[in-house]
Amino acid sequence: MSLQFLVAKHDLFFNFEARTSRGAMRQRKVWMIKCFDSSQPNVFGLGECAPLPGLSPELNDSFETSLYQHIQSFANLNLKEAIEKLNVERHAYPSSIVMALEMALYDLANKGQRNYFSGEFEKGKSIPINGLIWMADMDLMLQQIAIKIYDGFTCIKMKVGSLNFEKECDVVSYIRRKYYREDITIRLDANGAFKTDEVFYKLNELAKFNIHSIEQPVKPKQHELMREVIKNSPIPIALDEELIGINEKQEKEELLRYLQPHYIILKPSLHGGFAGSEEWIQLAEKHKIGWWMTSALESNVGLYAIAQFTANKDVTIPQGLGTGKLYDNNIPGPLLVEKGILRSFPVQLWNFDDLTFEPL
Repeated sequence: MSLQFLVAKHDLFFNFEARTSRGAMRQRKVWMIKCFDSSQPNVFGLGECAPLPGLSPELNDSFETSLYQHIQSFANLNLKEAIEKLNVERHAYPSSIVMALEMALYDLANKGQRNYFSGEFEKGKSIPINGLIWMADMDLMLQQIAIKIYDGFTCIKMKVGSLNFEKECDVVSYIRRKYYREDITIRLDANGAFKTDEVFYKLNELAKFNIHSIEQPVKPKQHELMREVIKNSPIPIALDEELIGINEKQEKEELLRYLQPHYIILKPSLHGGFAGSEEWIQLAEKHKIGWWMTSALESNVGLYAIAQFTANKDVTIPQGLGTGKLYDNNIPGPLLVEKGILRSFPVQLWNFDDLTFEPL
């Protein structure tokens, strides 16, 4: 068996202006990796490489060249050799490339049926998910909230940090006043936007609204400040960007021991692929730290693999996997979101007609 690879570049177009405290996005690029045995090209594994602008350190002007070089190093191996090589050398590759290779190789090992982590998801297990509210003017945010709650979401995640803080508090207060009967869980994500001299004031103000957790209130790599925030915050703290670039197991454990967060948020495209995420999960559970999975705005292909991985875990709290409807031109696949859950929808088949694969 001799592996061959093809790559398709694909621009995904948001159906709205996706705003965070780091700026706005209208489109993003992903690379689809097709892997097959040269003697049986119609049976292929498919992986998605989706580095996230502003967060993935590997995403620079030379990224595509680097991606092709890394993938090429797996060509002409057999499948077993390729999987062993990835397992041994994964720390040498950027997280988004690790995830793409894991997906392509595992998919091929499972006969090219898009069964990346065969198990509970295809058997019908549903995954509870949060409804994501994007930054916008106040009226549009309230409209998003009304739609999510009407659609059956009981956990709302709202990004904060780019609007006037008082207006953001007004939005959260509105949720609590209007939807008090629905028992809505509110999560917040600051994307590191709170400054040192304001973080405790803002956390104390937000705590009035019974907040489940807040992600990354201050910028990463300020470990003394983050430790103080976690220790004294009236709202449980979840780490997200703080985990990026921490790849060695010992370094991961040292970070968790020092900061002692309440939760960690895992995105395989940013946190060492699925193997890296699994390592974070094991360490978090060892230290009694909660966790949940979320997408890094991948297409339905990457989202499906993350859903399969997640469904094989004992998850009970909502995950951040409700991103399938973000794009006008998402790749059609067997995913369905309804009433705050994500599940497999076998009636919808994969359609890769919009992908043009080319040799490396």
